[in-house]
Amino acid sequence: MEEPFENSFKLKEFFEENRKKFEKILLSEAVNVKDKIDVILTIGNIDLVNNANKLVIYIIDGNEKELQLFAKQEGIAWATHSIDLSFKLEWIQSIRRTLWMIIEQYNELVSKQITSDFFHLEKEINTQVDTFLNTFFISYSTYKDSLIMAHRELVENLSVPIIPINTSVSILPLIGSVDNFRTSILEEKILTEIGISRIQTLIMDLSGIADMETQVIDHLLKIIDGTSLMGCTTVITGLRPEVVRKMIHLGHSFDSSTKTLGTLQQALKEYLIV
Repeated sequence: MEEPFENSFKLKEFFEENRKKFEKILLSEAVNVKDKIDVILTIGNIDLVNNANKLVIYIIDGNEKELQLFAKQEGIAWATHSIDLSFKLEWIQSIRRTLWMIIEQYNELVSKQITSDFFHLEKEINTQVDTFLNTFFISYSTYKDSLIMAHRELVENLSVPIIPINTSVSILPLIGSVDNFRTSILEEKILTEIGISRIQTLIMDLSGIADMETQVIDHLLKIIDGTSLMGCTTVITGLRPEVVRKMIHLGHSFDSSTKTLGTLQQALKEYLIV
C-alpha cells in the first residue's frame, strides 16, 4: 500500500482530540444502528463505537495489515452470533461519511492544506474503507459457511443412530429425507461402526423414508455391499411401495445375502431370539 497521506500524523492528533465529536456525529448518521448498539454488545461482546475509533486510526495510519486482520476478526464475530449484516453495512458507511466530516473540519482548521492533495487522500481513505468491507464480508461468509457445514454434519450424524440390541445385532432406523450428503455420512458411520463394534447383523429400517432419488438408491446398495464385505449381514425392513417401484423400474435389487422383511417388528422378533 502507498505511504500514509501527508499530514496524517496531525490529522490523527486532531481525530483523537475530537473523538467525542466523531462519536456523536457517527451516531446521528447511523440511524438504524444506534438503537442496536447495546443489543450487539450484549449478544456478541462487540463494542461498535470503540471499534469504529479503532478502524479510523488504522485508516489514518494507512495500516492495511492491521485493518485486514481487524476486518477478519469482526467477520468471524458477526458470523458466530448471526448479527444482521445490514447493521454492519450501515455502520461502516456511516463511519466513512463521519470521517470525511472530521477531515473537512480539520482542513478548515489548517487553512485548507488538504485541498491540493485531495485526490490522493480520497483514494487512500475510500480504498481502505472498501478493503475493510470486502475483507469483513469474505471472512463472514467463509466462517458462516463453515458453521453451517459443521452444524449440518452434527445433525446428520445424530440422524444416523446405530443402536445395539445385543452383542452382534444393531438397528439403524432412518427417518426423513436421504440425499447424497446424508448417504456419505451413512457410509462412513456404518462401515466404521461395523469395524469397531463387530456388528454381525445390521437391521436397516427404511419405514421412515417416503422416497429416494436414483443416485441415493445406488449409493445405498453400494453401502449394503460394503457391509457384506466386512462380514455383516444387512436386513432391510419397512421399504415403502414408492421406493420399491423405483428400484424395479431401475432394474435394481438387493444381493442374495441381504434379507428383507416387511416391518421392524418382524426383524426384532426374529433376531432378538437368543
